[in-house]
Amino acid sequence: MTTEDVLLTADADGVRTLTLNRPKAYNSLTVELKERLLAALREATDAPEVRAVVLTGAGKAFCAGQDLKEHVGLLQAGDPSPLRTVVDHYNPIVKAIVGMPKPVIAAVNGPAAGAGAAFAYASDLRIAAESANFLMAFANVGLGPDSGASWTLQRLVGYGRAAELMLLARTVQAEEALRLGLVGEVVPDGELAERAHAVAAKLASGPTVSYAKIKQVLTIAAESTLDEALAAEDAAQSALGETADHREAVEAFVAKRKPVFQGK
Repeated sequence: MTTEDVLLTADADGVRTLTLNRPKAYNSLTVELKERLLAALREATDAPEVRAVVLTGAGKAFCAGQDLKEHVGLLQAGDPSPLRTVVDHYNPIVKAIVGMPKPVIAAVNGPAAGAGAAFAYASDLRIAAESANFLMAFANVGLGPDSGASWTLQRLVGYGRAAELMLLARTVQAEEALRLGLVGEVVPDGELAERAHAVAAKLASGPTVSYAKIKQVLTIAAESTLDEALAAEDAAQSALGETADHREAVEAFVAKRKPVFQGK
């Protein structure tokens, strides 16, 4: 790969790291970058060697959201494609993150705004650098939320706080994000990449088929009755009870050894 690639991909220890790579533009999202990211997420979903995914940004920002220069330029040129970016790009990207049958970790290395913040909210885990911050900036440009932020943000911090952050378009620094529950951990800037990879590698060595069911059941339970949630749990547990990973875990427990999971 070359430094001109807008998305960098690296594999190690069963972890695929996807790096948004437009650092001079704070990794803002052009059509090219959105299309590359969506393709990369789908590829990671289907790749058996990938057992966990890290999403991060190059340079000082995680992602500033939509590239407004490109957006305005296309609108002024009479190109209707910007009006379809939610349907064509943002919705599929968020569905790919949420529906990924593998853990997705957002390593938020700097400012995350708009759709960029929403991608982090859609991830399973969020680890932030001390210099990171989050901004739901949609109201500042006369727009409403997109990229699933209306769904993900209030599940992280509750309706009232989500409304506050969107209506006031207030920047949330890393330590406040930790207190609010936007992120699970804050680390020094220079330690973020190593820490995110360590967490992802630990997950990658685990029972990934179980992780997929955990994600699935949590999503179902968030929108269901107790009876529906119980039924989803039962179906998942029945399926997982037949897996090689479950048998390996039980055998390892009896033998008093560490289990070796295959994700099967």
